[in-house]
Amino acid sequence: MSKAITDRHLAVAGIRDGMSVMIGGFGGSGAPIELIHALVDRFRRTGSPKNLTVINNNAGNGRIGLAAMIDAGMVAKMVCSFPRSADPRAFTEKYQAGEIKLELVPQGTLAERIRAGGAGIPAFYTPTSYGTDLAAGKPTAEFDGRMYVQERWLKADVALIKAELGDEMGNLTYRKAGRNFSPLMAAAADYTVAQVSRVVEAGEIDPEHVVTPGIFVDCVIEIADAQQEEVLMRAGVAH
Repeated sequence: MSKAITDRHLAVAGIRDGMSVMIGGFGGSGAPIELIHALVDRFRRTGSPKNLTVINNNAGNGRIGLAAMIDAGMVAKMVCSFPRSADPRAFTEKYQAGEIKLELVPQGTLAERIRAGGAGIPAFYTPTSYGTDLAAGKPTAEFDGRMYVQERWLKADVALIKAELGDEMGNLTYRKAGRNFSPLMAAAADYTVAQVSRVVEAGEIDPEHVVTPGIFVDCVIEIADAQQEEVLMRAGVAH
């Protein structure tokens, strides 16, 4: 059964109020802008989804992509490494107004927490953040003379990711740095939607080149001329 669809609004229709959503991307690299904007469009029409917990490397730029979600008031909590970016006004305004919560996570820890969620590992230990405010209230332990902090896995209801090629069964390849968090997020979410540059028939992708197996992907949508966050930023676009 093919997982490919053609309607980006249908692709995000299952996201409901209060859900946790992982969004791929490292800044604009690998960010599924079209899926995010389809979700924002739905919120403006219906008032839903809202009260979302979003897990991403950063907290958006300008008034587009993830920042547009925050600006619209859809996001109740951000879990990220870099809430400050080139133009963090959307997050900054909401945070200073007390309208959004922040869980700050060191970048390597964020990646490992997501990986652990996909691997079924509920907790692990890392030396990162020991002795800082980020470790407050977390269990610690000593291993071989060094102190470590226990971190819990991160899982999500939905993941929105961007890939280069996808076949009808959901197998994915990525383009260079656009890969970043997406393979980890696909494994850690209950439902994964992949925006791809091109959908091909099953078997057209060399199995040796598959990065994310189709078992982790529930929906694939082709968006051939995907927008790039940095280009939209330079043009002064707001969604």
